[in-house]
Amino acid sequence: MSTRTFRITVRGAFDALTDAQRAALLADAAEHDVLRSAFTPEGNLTYDIAARPAFVFRFSATGEEEEDILEATELAEATATGWLTERGYGFKRLRTTAEDLSQAPLGKRQRRAARISGT
Repeated sequence: MSTRTFRITVRGAFDALTDAQRAALLADAAEHDVLRSAFTPEGNLTYDIAARPAFVFRFSATGEEEEDILEATELAEATATGWLTERGYGFKRLRTTAEDLSQAPLGKRQRRAARISGT
């Protein structure tokens, strides 16, 4: 059985931030810049609070079965909401999407490489 890789994205918006919370987010903004984004097992948070209140958590997970994506998605969303709640950040419009990379269509270069290698 092969291992599947999942990419999970949890998006939302900060809600009803206090001045102190907003200042704390602004102070840490460089650590959470979109240019530093990555899909990681522990989750990677990006935001630009100076521009808009939106945030994105990016998670990677693995599983053996196609159904494992459901558990990975639930865990990612729970981790994201736990991080926000632990810090007292209100949030709204939370939506989560997940992709099984084994099911993702091949890009042009990948199709060419597969054709050349005969697979």
